[in-house]
Amino acid sequence: MTKLPSLFISHGAPNLVLYDSPTRDFLRDLGGRLPRPQAILLMSAHFETPAPTFEAGEQPGMIYDFGGFESELYRMTYPAPGAPELALRAYGLAEKAGLAPQISKGRGYDHGAWIPLMLLYPQADIPVVTLSVQPRADGAHHLALGRALAPLREEGVLIVGSGGATHNLRAFFGGGEETPQWVKSFNDWLFAHAEAGDEAAIAQWRLGPDALRNHPTPEHFQPFPFAFGAGGPGAKGRRLFHDYVGPISLDAYAFGE
Repeated sequence: MTKLPSLFISHGAPNLVLYDSPTRDFLRDLGGRLPRPQAILLMSAHFETPAPTFEAGEQPGMIYDFGGFESELYRMTYPAPGAPELALRAYGLAEKAGLAPQISKGRGYDHGAWIPLMLLYPQADIPVVTLSVQPRADGAHHLALGRALAPLREEGVLIVGSGGATHNLRAFFGGGEETPQWVKSFNDWLFAHAEAGDEAAIAQWRLGPDALRNHPTPEHFQPFPFAFGAGGPGAKGRRLFHDYVGPISLDAYAFGE
């Protein structure tokens, strides 16, 4: 069985699926370039819990966790089945690593999950397990969680962290179209340390230049160290895509190729 990389994807705004953009084109193309996974395990920045929580429902529904967007978004569905057995397998790996995981049942796909998945795999025929972020935990915790789940990549599972390389929405809605230097500085730092395989720097990402200005809250960044860890020991990041929309970086990475 082909060993899959782990991915970090910047999922952008919910209406990413509606309009032509470089990010939408990239995600549509990426699914066809990857070996087809048996299942997907996706950490979403919009699924927040105190402890790592794996959704083990058989048929997750939809969560429209946004307001003020185009009406057609609220009619979209992504009917991919869940993967209860994978959720339990992942739970066991996280428990063995001492990460005190939990299982949930009945939580649907939030937009951090269904927006990128609708572009990657529009047929919705690959089973999906969603996993929560822990906003109060640090980068080292998320890296360790990814590392614990890395063996799943040898079992045909595509591990994805879905968040944002930078995510200051106040700056996005209050600024112009130009990308500020403080965004570029952090994004360049992230690229350099990911490419070098410097997991210690990524685990302490808050020490990066203007890190807290780019991520006033941590939930959109934590899928990055998670995906890094899921790449396995010695993994290095390869940037698959790079684009700015004002102060938002929509970069994507692969680990453990």
